[in-house]
This record gives sequence, structure tokens and C-alpha cells, in this order.
Amino acid sequence: MGHVAVLGAGAWGTALAKLLAEKGNEVWIWGRPREVVDSIEQAHRNDRYLPGFTLPPNLRATEDPERALSGADLVLLVIPSHATRSVLQELKPHLPRNVPLVSATKGIENGSLMLMHQVTLDTLGPEYLAMYTTLSGPSFAKEVALQHPTVVAVAGSQREVAQAVQERFSSEVFRVYWSDDLVGVELGGALKNVIAIAAGAGDGMGFGHNSRAAVITRGLNELARLAVTKGANPLTVAGLAGMGDLVLTCTGELSRNRTVGIELGRGKKLDDILRDLGHVAEGVKTTRSSYELARSLGVEMPITEQVYQVLYQDKSVRDALGDLMRRPLLPELDFR
Repeated sequence: MGHVAVLGAGAWGTALAKLLAEKGNEVWIWGRPREVVDSIEQAHRNDRYLPGFTLPPNLRATEDPERALSGADLVLLVIPSHATRSVLQELKPHLPRNVPLVSATKGIENGSLMLMHQVTLDTLGPEYLAMYTTLSGPSFAKEVALQHPTVVAVAGSQREVAQAVQERFSSEVFRVYWSDDLVGVELGGALKNVIAIAAGAGDGMGFGHNSRAAVITRGLNELARLAVTKGANPLTVAGLAGMGDLVLTCTGELSRNRTVGIELGRGKKLDDILRDLGHVAEGVKTTRSSYELARSLGVEMPITEQVYQVLYQDKSVRDALGDLMRRPLLPELDFR
């Protein structure tokens, strides 16, 4: 067995690297900045992104892509969605072929409106499709690092590849189900971050469980409309990468996107929120791309539209709420 290369030294990349190392894999993290790489390599800690954990000695770190990727028999991509294309372009000469390529990135690329598998194939070439999979589901990095029982899904176009990844990641505390619905799993992982901003905004305004449940349920409806329009299996939306991740991200105290929403609901400006957050909140950028994708496909997504207007058109959260509540009355399952 070769080693696992993890591209990305953030909280999620480090937590998954820790999981794989604890299963006995040799793991190399490639990442930046230098102080994070040095801390992992020398002190076996990543206090910038995943503080409080000692990392296994068989988990190493490097800034050298050739060192991380040469001889790897599994590559795990954990790069912020807005940087995925540029990082893949940079690392393409070093990427091994014919080994599973697992994306744990959640987002939709601004501009191109591509899902992560489309960005990857557009950058690397269609020959990577057979080995590409995506890992998604309700999973906070800190809780995975704490070895709290976690269940996620992995999707790929080739069943045997998805099942091989399923086997590689699964343990007594981390269970993986496989799927062949790349589009559904990736859309679920992306759109739940947008809805979590809305749920957090309600929390920030002091609303209770009724309001949060409404946002989650109607947000799931929006996710389903867009996913089905894009060709996804509607049952995926009811699964781990859809409903499961949506509930977690809209309710969990560790959710960065919910935190962004809470602070918006309290009246704080977006730039100040992101500066204080210190981590990537994928939902901020994904709001723009999901809004534009929905418009391009003629899919009505009122919560997403209001989040977009709050983030990018300086609309107040209270006005956004008012516009949602005053929408024309419709049957619950109307898919307009």
C-alpha cells in the first residue's frame, strides 16, 4: 500500500488526514502557509486550523507537491472551492494517474457555475472521471478529530472506485455509504452552506425553533428543485449529503456559515464578520454562484435569492425576511 496525499492543510483536510493516519495509512499533507506545514511536521499539531489535537507520527506535511504526491495511491482534495482550479493547475504535473481522486470540497465555482467534479475534469481532463469521487455529509472537522461517530457519503461514476474509497475511509467511528450520484452529492454539500447563512440570520435576530425549522425545510425544497433540474436523483437530497448536512450546518455551533448568518442577523457587516472568522465560509462565495446558476436554469430559489441580496446588495436581514414572508401563497410542493 502506498501513501495518501492530502492537498490542503485546513481544519477539514487535517481532520481527514488524522482519520486516515489513525487507520494505519502513511499520510502526507501538502499545504501552505509555511508555519502550518512546519507545525504539523515538527510539533505534530495544527493549532491554526485544528487546535487542541496531537497528530499521529505517520502524518507528515510538506510544501513540496512532488514529495506529497509521488507514489500516492489515493489523493484527497480539500481545497477551498474558489482555489480548486488554480491549485489543480499548479499540481497537475505531479498528480498520479489511475488512483482514486477524492474531493472533500463543497462549493460551486463562481463565473463558470461548475460543480467541483466539473472544475476538476475541466482542469485535469476527462480521463480523470473514472477515478474521481466526492466525499460529503454531516461532518464537522473537530468532531471527526474527536472520533465522534460520523456518517457520510462518497459518490463516483464508477461503483468499484467509490466502494474502494468507502473501504479506505470507513472505521469504527467513521462510516461511509457509497452513491453514484455525483451531481446530487456535490449540490447538497454546496447549497446547504447558503441555507445555513439564512438559518443563522434568524438565530441572530433572536428567533426560535419555528423559524429555523422553516428555513431548513424550505431550503431543502430549494435544494431539491435545483438538484433535480441538474439531473440528480431526488432521493439523494433526502440523504446524508442533502438533508443530513443541511440540518447539521443550520443547527450546529461549529458551523462557520451559520456563524456568518448569526452576525448578519445581529447587524454586523460582512467584511467585519469574515475578518474575525479566520476561516473560509464556503457559503459566502457559493451564494453568488448558486443564485446565478438557479437564474440561468430558471429555478426559483427565494431563500438563496434573499441571502444573495443581503450579502451582495446590502439588503437588511429584516427586509429580506419580510420579502420572504410576503411572497404569493402557494401549495407546499409547488416546484416553481
